[in-house]
Amino acid sequence: MFTRALRLHGATKSEAADRAAEAMRQVLLDPGLLRRYPSQLSGGQLQRVAIAVAVALRAEILLADEPTSALDVTVQAEVLDLLRGLRESAGMSILFISHDLAVVAELCDRVAVMRGGLIVEQGPAARVLSRPASPYTIELLESIPRLASAP
Repeated sequence: MFTRALRLHGATKSEAADRAAEAMRQVLLDPGLLRRYPSQLSGGQLQRVAIAVAVALRAEILLADEPTSALDVTVQAEVLDLLRGLRESAGMSILFISHDLAVVAELCDRVAVMRGGLIVEQGPAARVLSRPASPYTIELLESIPRLASAP
């Protein structure tokens, strides 16, 4: 299926195979996984394959909609490191959609907070998350569970 997507974008059969294998290596996966069915891959592997498709297609923008929501903490960190690396090494822009504000704070340069399909606040991530102007953003940040301080 991966090589089929590349073929649809004009790659020859051999180019598609080469680009798919190289993209898999870039996302730290064995190209041999391309012969498996999606049901035979873990959640983290599936996320990496999806990212590899964008890499192989030489995408300028990656739309990442909740890319870490169903992953355990270790795999989540690996996927975030991968996204960070792509942003830096390939110059790929990432539109990161998430409810996880801790991940947003760690990964994003700019943030847009939405409510009911409308942007209620936007700006540099550090400013929006540390000094929110919108009552809704304040409410979101206050809803994040915090560990109780030790006495």
